[in-house]
Amino acid sequence: MRILFITDNFPPEVNAPATRTYEHCKEWVKLGAKVTVVTCVPNFPHGKIYDGYKNKLCQEEYLDGIRVVRVWSYITSNSGFTKRIIDYMSFAVSSFLVSLSKETDVIIATSPQFFTTIVAFGLSTIKSKPWIFELRDLWPESIKTVGATNNDWLIKILERIELFLYRKSTMVIALTDAFRKNLIKRGIDGNKIRVVTNGSNLELFTPREKDAHIIETFGLKDKFVVSYIGTHGMAHGLEFIVNALDKINADDIHFLFIGDGARKADVVRLAANKGLRNITFLNPVSKDKVPDFMSVSDVALIPLRKSETFKTVIPSKIFEAAAMKKPILLGVEGQAQEIVEKYGAGLCFEPENECDFIEKLLLLKNNKELYRKFEEGCGRLAQDYERKKLAHIMYGYIQEAIRNRN
Repeated sequence: MRILFITDNFPPEVNAPATRTYEHCKEWVKLGAKVTVVTCVPNFPHGKIYDGYKNKLCQEEYLDGIRVVRVWSYITSNSGFTKRIIDYMSFAVSSFLVSLSKETDVIIATSPQFFTTIVAFGLSTIKSKPWIFELRDLWPESIKTVGATNNDWLIKILERIELFLYRKSTMVIALTDAFRKNLIKRGIDGNKIRVVTNGSNLELFTPREKDAHIIETFGLKDKFVVSYIGTHGMAHGLEFIVNALDKINADDIHFLFIGDGARKADVVRLAANKGLRNITFLNPVSKDKVPDFMSVSDVALIPLRKSETFKTVIPSKIFEAAAMKKPILLGVEGQAQEIVEKYGAGLCFEPENECDFIEKLLLLKNNKELYRKFEEGCGRLAQDYERKKLAHIMYGYIQEAIRNRN
């Protein structure tokens, strides 16, 4: 089976879309598929090209058996709505033109931005091949939620395009049951929607001793470390967390923020203005180094802003923390909360509720028996959501899409 995958994020980028796509494609190669990924030059989130790459018209490399074709695009930082749209559109044009010559049995395109899926729709029409819409985020809805644009007219246009693409796809593979329910409620045929959630990489993320070098380097000895590792974006509400830190009555609690994003500079500035000493900010680390930093953590912090939209998402950080058996402090309502509570993998606080956040944090720190139960719950959660198993399930759905089209 030949698979053509369209995505604008791929390793060495380390965000959730890049990681999921890479780990799935690697498994499909092992199952015998010939996988070609069409992507852009790595530049997320700052719009700066990674060392060793140039923004050429087209260049190829192989990564764990995956053929990676990188095309030119207008590169900008992950901030500013208009520039990002130009970025997405330029990638759409380049990836479409380059993909015309690629032979395939099926085309997959991943959101959140759906210009990639417009490419898949066009290629499917020309090549007469099935195409799959991998739904990672309800994009027009989410950009409105975080305030990226308040143009109601534009949002309505984007939502019409979104619904058109759902209908035209051979299959929609959604990351959550809530996404599936949302689409069905909006008139999309439920028979064409499958669900494959994010999951845990149990080969990379494994329980281990705390990294002594990291503890010494960053002064974390005898500290109860709460880590946030990931994008510092508009959706994550990290300013709320920082504003609460000077109200925590525990000198041995230390926060470790690792990553980058559109709001990073603002969050760092806020902490500096408040004179906080119980937080350390670090630049992003490579994916293979993340487990080392997670090893020194006692709690994995996973917040999002309070919104009805975010009740439909399941952050991938949940599964990485669970695989490391790090109890979760979750500030997300909806389906993510249901999973954490079902497995007893941590505590949930109401998003942007300062008192609830501090109360749940101190409970995790002070109740040792409860903490040990959460460690066990993390292990159960990670096993049930192993990414390798989920990649095999998605592979079966891809085969189904080909059969249905034929």
